[in-house]
Amino acid sequence: MYAVIETGGKQYQVSPGIKIRVEKLEVEPGSTIEFEPIAIKASDGKVKFFTGKVVAEVVKHAKGKKLIVFKFRAKKNYKRWRGHRQWYTELLIKEIKEV
Repeated sequence: MYAVIETGGKQYQVSPGIKIRVEKLEVEPGSTIEFEPIAIKASDGKVKFFTGKVVAEVVKHAKGKKLIVFKFRAKKNYKRWRGHRQWYTELLIKEIKEV
């Protein structure tokens, strides 16, 4: 069984027991959060839309890998290096409840 949830403007396919990284959520680590799934595919093969709940536990908040942003202009002696690390929230999917 799996479900498709939407958070942070992105969609994720989840199933119980997996960990996913999503855009940072303002929730304390250790607490639970519920999502309304877009679709649930049950073990019998049927797909249900906009029904049920997905329960997840917030594992941690952290920063991702550094991305390097490099700009330059040819023949002008112009070079700029910048780094960026995006915050994320790691979620552990506990269960998918069907209605």
